[in-house]
Amino acid sequence: MHQLYPQVMHNYRYELNKDMHIAAAHFIPHEAAGSCANVHGHTYIVNVTVAGDELDESGFLVNFQTLKQLVHRKLDHTLLNDHADWFDSRDPNRFPTSEVVARTIYETIQRYLDTLPHKPKCLQVFVRETPTSYVVYRPKAGER
Repeated sequence: MHQLYPQVMHNYRYELNKDMHIAAAHFIPHEAAGSCANVHGHTYIVNVTVAGDELDESGFLVNFQTLKQLVHRKLDHTLLNDHADWFDSRDPNRFPTSEVVARTIYETIQRYLDTLPHKPKCLQVFVRETPTSYVVYRPKAGER
């Protein structure tokens, strides 16, 4: 699973990257999705980049296992469309496309990071849907 990911330029002291494989199915509920409107599956490769200047009381920027619990435990071996708290079949901004998956992973992780006293930041989420197709989500500078 050793991959090269797009780099995020930043001035933080620490950068952490967590890779995950997520086996999941989905469908895009729109006629323009073509064959992707049918239920089908992927083995997604997800990479999350977190950065910060301070470590927590255990010496971590953030525990790798916590990131895995927030994302992998929720999505692995599921039908993404069933996660009504993350996705919606009426709002195109919440269809389970790779773009929305990446953004929603970012939002979930950043919401958790915001609860930590040392305030690390999620800088990027990379979601590879197939060997030839991937999405990168980065918040705008003012959102970090």
